[in-house]
Amino acid sequence: MEPVTAGNEVIEDAIAALRSGLPVVLPTDTVYGLAANPYTEESVRRAYRLKGRDDRQPSALVANDVDMLLECLPELRSRVGPILRSVVPGPLTLVVPNPARRFRWLTGSRADTIGVRVPRLPEPAAEVLSRAGAVMATSANLAGGADPARLEDVPAQILEGCAVAIDGGDLPGVPSTVIDLTGESPKVLREGAVPADEALGHIAGLIAE
Repeated sequence: MEPVTAGNEVIEDAIAALRSGLPVVLPTDTVYGLAANPYTEESVRRAYRLKGRDDRQPSALVANDVDMLLECLPELRSRVGPILRSVVPGPLTLVVPNPARRFRWLTGSRADTIGVRVPRLPEPAAEVLSRAGAVMATSANLAGGADPARLEDVPAQILEGCAVAIDGGDLPGVPSTVIDLTGESPKVLREGAVPADEALGHIAGLIAE
């Protein structure tokens, strides 16, 4: 396949690919992401195989907005919903409780928790996510490889295995900050694009309210 940029045809092709279970490469607000339909296990496993990712590793459920995320995970409405509305969209991934064990093929070895994200995407990726509602997303690198800040940094075998790859130009190249909200107090799991102290302080203040 040939990488592509913007245009209605590209958007339609990407959405059609996701709906049919094929992976796509999308630019995000951090790095280039490998995205797949989150609603079927085989779609996610196909992306995992392409990346060489261990099935026991979790991947994020990435939604167009908080309302869509809460539609996917309605159990989050009371406790986590207000926090989500305060801290996203942006380059932050939150690990939240998943008591109903939804999207078990995204959760890795911890089925009772799930990573969620509402990014601020560049066009046309924003339109793709808006139309798709939600995707599974992980960085578009081979397992253990460098996070791709440019489309040309995405490994050839991933590009060849994707139905569509959208070129969004140069990205920041720093992955999202990951914070775990499943314990008694929030905990940073990965330093990233958002300063951890800033994110922790804001979230702790919301929990205390």
